[in-house]
Amino acid sequence: MTDESAEKSSTSPDSKGTETRSPGQLAWRRFKRDRTGVISAIIVIAFFVVGLAAPLIAKLYGKDPYTTYGLNDPSLLGDNGLPAAPNGGINSEFWFGIDPQLGRDVFTFLWYSIRNSLLIATGITILAMIVGVAVGITAGYLGGKTDWFLGRVMDILLAFPQQLFFVAFTPVVLALFVGDNENTPTSLIVVSLILLLVVFGWASVGRLLRGQVLALREREYVEAAKVTGASPARIIFKELLPNLWTPILIQGTLMLPAMVSTEAGLAFLGVGLQDPTPDWGVMIGYATQWYQDDITLLMFPGLAMVIFVLAFNLLGDSVRDALDPKTKR
Repeated sequence: MTDESAEKSSTSPDSKGTETRSPGQLAWRRFKRDRTGVISAIIVIAFFVVGLAAPLIAKLYGKDPYTTYGLNDPSLLGDNGLPAAPNGGINSEFWFGIDPQLGRDVFTFLWYSIRNSLLIATGITILAMIVGVAVGITAGYLGGKTDWFLGRVMDILLAFPQQLFFVAFTPVVLALFVGDNENTPTSLIVVSLILLLVVFGWASVGRLLRGQVLALREREYVEAAKVTGASPARIIFKELLPNLWTPILIQGTLMLPAMVSTEAGLAFLGVGLQDPTPDWGVMIGYATQWYQDDITLLMFPGLAMVIFVLAFNLLGDSVRDALDPKTKR
């Protein structure tokens, strides 16, 4: 190849297009090529859309998750409390059937469960990421005694057996605000869940970002910003944060499905949301009492959770590969 042809090839439209693309555009281009990531993103978005649209779906469907249709119409339930019709009572009126004993509509109960679980998990993830980012950057950038103190706090939080602590400590927190003979408001349970999971969920993010900032603060452009008299806030927001978006996004995509599973697990164990409030864990917990007689009730929430968590985990892997191609599997 001659020098002239080499020069032409190096300045071809394709090479120019690649050179002028921003890192974000390159990451989006890599992500679009990942078929698994795109399919996972579509599934995740569909879950959020269906969850947020649950009231509209219930209105169009003509039923709600709270009405006990089986008690209102005894013909829907048999003498043993199970749906009289086969396969959990699935028919043209009840698309996913009805639950035993009460005869609530499983179709609307599932969409409301997805809605509540995803909203709570999303709120926990956002707050935990904010706290983790703030603490991690503060510890890494300031260093010294501040880094030592915050580092020990993170060590203590990461040392706790979190699942066991949630189960043991949630009733204690609720007992501080509600008497023994009083019903616990659902809003108080939600707030307690969010606070507990945020308190014990941010430490891993903070530890990761602290290490990232310790490496970044020694870079030439950070030192140059200090020499020019830039304030710490300007250095953090203009120099450090733009280089931390990749680990932040990756951690967020991996944390949300973990929080969905944790929140549902707490509800399943009886220390989270309680029946009749729709929730993935509540629904699965109620279904496990009847799966030996009819597995239909357990099938719908179980499959939905498996599909969502798997899709979101695959989406997190695809986002990681797109943002950091060096980790390509």
